Amino acid sequence: MPLILNQTEKRSRTAPSTTDRAEGSRPEQTSPPGSGQGSGASVLTRRIEEANAAGRVAFIPFITAGFPTPAKFREALRELDEGGADIIEVGVPFSDPVADGPMVQEASRRALAAGVGLRGILEELAEGAAGRKAPLVLMGYYNPFLRYGLERFARDAAAAGVSGCIVPDLPVDEDGPLRAALEAQGTALIPLVGVNTPVERMRAYARRAAGYVYLVSVLGVTGERSAFADELAEAFTRARSVFSLPLAVGFGFSGPAQLEGMPFRPQAVVVGSALLRFLDAGGSAADFMRRCA
Repeated sequence: MPLILNQTEKRSRTAPSTTDRAEGSRPEQTSPPGSGQGSGASVLTRRIEEANAAGRVAFIPFITAGFPTPAKFREALRELDEGGADIIEVGVPFSDPVADGPMVQEASRRALAAGVGLRGILEELAEGAAGRKAPLVLMGYYNPFLRYGLERFARDAAAAGVSGCIVPDLPVDEDGPLRAALEAQGTALIPLVGVNTPVERMRAYARRAAGYVYLVSVLGVTGERSAFADELAEAFTRARSVFSLPLAVGFGFSGPAQLEGMPFRPQAVVVGSALLRFLDAGGSAADFMRRCA
């Protein structure tokens, strides 16, 4: 089924990014458990823990729905699943991104131009849910979910095999309605924290966190980087002292090999822009997975 757009899903609200800009206090040791852990949340945690038990960092590829074309997206999603992705993040195209770098922005622009939208994404994901091995996480901005209807969105996402959601522009102070709708379906609302998120703010997220925690590795937008600031290691230590859930690092990684030599070992790594660029150049998701093995 083609991906169908609710034509221009324009932003109707303004919310601060969950990657907070304030500088934090020194971390204090605390490990509160996540709440609201339904079946979707627990499968995300379990898949990461299984990868770690096998001696490797869990691999989470990110792909924008409908990119490079709707047909190639369907093929890439299948190949990522068959290639051994532990979890797959699917980006919901949006016209006004705040956290996306050039490659993800371009992927969204082209997907929107091809008529890709949330309703069609969920319908298509539902069609392949029965045979899919990797749990899915939807990553997108709040407005399309809000316009769709939060309870309806949560029901349709669960039916499509979605185990979690990441919403970069929805801070913990404002996430109650979406969180309640998702938790009613056993779906995780996965927190985003940044290298400059203070420990008290992390604790606010930890009280409700489920599935895993996404640690944004840079002060900036998505996109491949060759090096990371020393503050990433300190932020990882701070987050590890607060969250009992697995930590995934993303925004800038091109593959698990990039973690070599770093002074910390996350439980999972998210790779997005490098995969999108590879697909745009004519490569296959199957080849990308082999390169990242």
